[in-house]
Amino acid sequence: MERKIIAVCGKGGVGKTAFTSMMTKVLAKQKAPEKLLVIDADPALGLPFALGVTTDLTIGKVREEIIRAAQDGETDKAAIAEKLDYMIFNALVEKESFSFLAMGCMDREGCFCALNDLLRDAIAQLSNSFDAILIDGEAGLEQINRQVVDKVNTLIIVTDTSYRGMQTVKHIKQLVDNGYVPACDQIGVVFNRCRAKVSSLEAMAQEIGVPVFGIIPYDDLVEKHDLAGKPLLELTEESLALQAVTRIVKKIK
Repeated sequence: MERKIIAVCGKGGVGKTAFTSMMTKVLAKQKAPEKLLVIDADPALGLPFALGVTTDLTIGKVREEIIRAAQDGETDKAAIAEKLDYMIFNALVEKESFSFLAMGCMDREGCFCALNDLLRDAIAQLSNSFDAILIDGEAGLEQINRQVVDKVNTLIIVTDTSYRGMQTVKHIKQLVDNGYVPACDQIGVVFNRCRAKVSSLEAMAQEIGVPVFGIIPYDDLVEKHDLAGKPLLELTEESLALQAVTRIVKKIK
């Protein structure tokens, strides 16, 4: 079975992380793919809370440790690569129905090209063990392209019902057209937390050239879970938002 890579992006505050959490629940329940890796590529690290995952070790921290080792005089590439593989394995959180990896911050200044290449190779090797990868990213695609994968099967842009949100959709579409994601089989937009019809926004998406994958209604169950600090994986089937995400997953598979 060909591995599927799904990336979710969108401007801050549109419910992108909540959407990714509900996608995780839907994919895990379907048992297809059998092995699912969820990657939090957003430095804000909101996804662990939404998924109910506890993690102290991010890829950013792994990178910092490897940089320190190199600066302390450890120059043997094979030894550094072995240490890197071990640390990335320890950063992987294994849950019953999926695995989780947090990228964290990559903000150390300076040129560490060789170490970054080792890091990316190690992540690629780890990723190859999974049937599907679901990535929660930032509004831009640079950190996905630079740090995680160089191919995306499905890119989902989550937006609210604002004009500014549609401008972000347009910007991301331009990033894709300009080659920031070398391979992207399909791209689409999801309107989230909708309280009314979005026909005008659908028309705008058509003008931009981005198909609409689905519309998620406002759901007070999602808000109640967030306010109570409950993982969105605990949402029940009566959730209107979860029902909409289920339809979206079926559409893009």
